[in-house]
Amino acid sequence: MKAAFRLLAVHALVAWPCAAQDTSPNTPKPADIGKVSPHSQGLHGYIGFGHEPLPADGGYSAGMGFYAAVWPLVDQPLANFQIGLPSSWIQPDNSDNKDKPLAPEGTLARTWKPRGPTWSSVFQTVEGGLGYWAGNHFRYGPPKFSMNATPQCYDYEIGSPGWSFFYSNEALPDHRLGIAQLSNRLLIPPDALPFQRNPNGEFLGYTWMALPFTDPTTGDPPTGEQSWTCFLSAANFKGPIAYYIPETWSKIGKLFNYPFLYGRGLDARPGVMGGGAMEINTVPRFDAKDRQGTTYSKLPKLQYPVDDQGRAFLVQDVTYYSKAALYDAFKVWRVGGTACSGRFDQKGAWKPKLSPRPTRYDQAGKKIIGVERVFENKVFEGNAWGLQWLAEAPSPKGVFPQYCKHVGEERVVVAPDEVPAETGLLRQGFELASPGVPYTSPATGAWSDPGPKSGPFTARLTDGSRVTYSWYRFVDQPSFQQYAWSGEKKAQLQAFVEKLHASWPTDRDYMPPPSRGKLVSLDPGLFVTPPKGMEAGYVPIVTRQEVDKAP
Repeated sequence: MKAAFRLLAVHALVAWPCAAQDTSPNTPKPADIGKVSPHSQGLHGYIGFGHEPLPADGGYSAGMGFYAAVWPLVDQPLANFQIGLPSSWIQPDNSDNKDKPLAPEGTLARTWKPRGPTWSSVFQTVEGGLGYWAGNHFRYGPPKFSMNATPQCYDYEIGSPGWSFFYSNEALPDHRLGIAQLSNRLLIPPDALPFQRNPNGEFLGYTWMALPFTDPTTGDPPTGEQSWTCFLSAANFKGPIAYYIPETWSKIGKLFNYPFLYGRGLDARPGVMGGGAMEINTVPRFDAKDRQGTTYSKLPKLQYPVDDQGRAFLVQDVTYYSKAALYDAFKVWRVGGTACSGRFDQKGAWKPKLSPRPTRYDQAGKKIIGVERVFENKVFEGNAWGLQWLAEAPSPKGVFPQYCKHVGEERVVVAPDEVPAETGLLRQGFELASPGVPYTSPATGAWSDPGPKSGPFTARLTDGSRVTYSWYRFVDQPSFQQYAWSGEKKAQLQAFVEKLHASWPTDRDYMPPPSRGKLVSLDPGLFVTPPKGMEAGYVPIVTRQEVDKAP
């Protein structure tokens, strides 16, 4: 999910609740009245927040994270639907480069001319977060959490230790694997992490920390030491789950014979985030005409977790970290010094003052007018960002406007009781999602050589899927096999991860607890226990995910 942050103009307010009248002389044929037609592009836009500039001399570029609300945006699992809940977008800081392309000729992003002349915004990113994605195979109502990264100018994406970001049922080719599974207690399935029961505004914390699991190299290509590591904070699980191997970012320069890129990827550069957003991307709609020939459209019911004051708290505790928060102590431990707890040292933390970003909504490219009279972006007391429903909103508090009247080149929000009954829209339901085909991995290459030490095993998840997984020694997992690392380097990394597994429990607060609200719980089906003798230094790698046909 791409959380690009666009500053879009807020359009003029219209009288409420009455909408502008369509004076078109077109009168529909009787057969067209109430004929409901399905369409895509029902809603597009961003609802986001920014913040004050980071301190110039603070070095707060080694980590960033926050707590985001988890709730069922839709009350049923819908087909052809994609909206990201509040998430972030991290890029390498290449602000010193003013004119030289970071996207080599031959990459997908290089064809996106408006992103030139440097293409810095689409060079490399760490994305993902909470949301619903069109490519999900197993929808169950609530959202899921997924990592994602674009290491090569959007030529491909990496969303789990074996797969892309829902773009293929088959695992990534060996040379494009990039995530190292770190947790030995949590499965990371390709269809993302589901939650327990039906959360309603509880918070999931997640932070990306650049940690030095390995030393930088001067080889071909030269590679930095930053392993961007995902930490989660939930009610029933806390700690790091996986990281992006530094070579994931550095190899683009060698692949395209473009030395200018050496040292410019997320393996070596400071990270920049800039805020967060909900990206409204793929939403179905229905259109129908009334007796006067006026077209109305309907969206799925999009709901938010509001309190009795109409407030939806969506993001809180946004924090940036310098190397003093964890990086420095982590490196001391790795090279033989004192063990570190993994807790984020608040001496290396900075919390910016948040600000709401203006936004615009459109339907198939036509601007939507009137949403601004339903709710507003707002930063609440305590520096939490969310939405405030307004007193004059005609729909129930916490519900995004479902209906629009087509007026010329605009789509004007109307209340349900303003939609003529003869359109048939009020009773029209949306297509529900069906389970997808299995995610599969090969039985050859990096998956089998050197291969797992134990398994396969299976687990059943609350999204109706069954996951197959096997236990690999940490450095034997598929993502590492594309690199000709020395035996010494692999042995050092393996030994250190064994120490980490033995020292970092899953009930420790690595991130500081949320300043308000409760933590959400992950699906207990994701939790595993290492086999006897593999308690440290082994990780559960998912090899397949499919519909659970068990009774």
